[in-house]
Amino acid sequence: MSLARRLQEIEPFLAVEVAERAQELERQGVDVVHLGYGEPDFAPPAVVQQALARAIAQGQMRYTHSLGILPLREAIADHYRATYGVKISPDQILVTPGTSPAMLLLFGALLDPGDEVVLSDPYYACYPNFIRYAEGVPVYVDTTEEDGFQYRPEAIAPRLGPRARAILVSSPANPTGAVLAPERMAAVAALAEEHGAFVVSDEIYHGLTEGGRDRSILEFTDRAFVLNGFSKAFAMTGWRVGYVIAPRELMPALTAMHGNFFISTNEFVQWAALAALREAADESARFRRIFDERRRAMVAGLRSIGLGVGAPPTGAFYVLANARRFTSDSLAFAFEVLERAHVGVTPGVDFGRNAEGYLRFSYAQSLERIQEAMGRIGRFLADRR
Repeated sequence: MSLARRLQEIEPFLAVEVAERAQELERQGVDVVHLGYGEPDFAPPAVVQQALARAIAQGQMRYTHSLGILPLREAIADHYRATYGVKISPDQILVTPGTSPAMLLLFGALLDPGDEVVLSDPYYACYPNFIRYAEGVPVYVDTTEEDGFQYRPEAIAPRLGPRARAILVSSPANPTGAVLAPERMAAVAALAEEHGAFVVSDEIYHGLTEGGRDRSILEFTDRAFVLNGFSKAFAMTGWRVGYVIAPRELMPALTAMHGNFFISTNEFVQWAALAALREAADESARFRRIFDERRRAMVAGLRSIGLGVGAPPTGAFYVLANARRFTSDSLAFAFEVLERAHVGVTPGVDFGRNAEGYLRFSYAQSLERIQEAMGRIGRFLADRR
């Protein structure tokens, strides 16, 4: 029996394959340092955990409105007004069980077969899969380490054909940690409007930017979809609560899809997310300071063992390190690092052609584990020469 053609377009998430092998080694008693997944090693803020427990104790465990509970949507609207100076209505916000379902809904609503979405290369590994699942076509714009992995409007413009429906922006970006300057964000918004396209802005790593403030695409255009959530800045990865902000006229379609496919997002995690926005800003800021310290240690450590970091990250919690002096096959090299150094990392090829020969390191682990990993990989590379 053959499966649907759309599934043949879905590529494996290599970070998961490396992690699953790491778990096999751990079951055998091997100590593995996990620098592959983008998952903070500390617990969510106490007020968030307390809000979750309180919601369960009070029986807030039922279906909600498909858009999500109104207090949370009001808090998200307040957050965007206070942080970015933009006015959005709670009725433009759809709360989803993580940002991945939001992308599934968004591209399903936006794309007809053959429609195009422009995105940078390197890119988050799952973006092309969401686009292809909706029978769209990803169109890539090269970014390079030598250029700071910057997504340049002048490189985007020639890639906008008559079937272009959206330009995808990720800032801070996974896997590079690059942050798009506001003038470039404005230029991308202008390009999209000129070509009758939308901007899809993944803002999940907002709150984890070094210096300055984050900038939302909504500061520059209303023709935009914003993806965001609570996994990263509030260390709530397993809670699965995110949201999409969309133009008002497209909300009925997204709401109908969400109601059919998911009914609603778990009620109790929505109340916890409300506590995160209303009460946990200080904790989120503390998390950012921790990541800043880890970033400096990670960059210094990678350089000291001979891996290149020509474009240090300024956001998120990843370093895309150049390993081309050691390999041209990042997948095989990642498994070699795992088997011999017992450090889990993500192969660059997971993130596009321009990331082949690189490894992505997450500094969401403790300083002690980062330093242990650098020592192990350094010894492995020295023995390998």
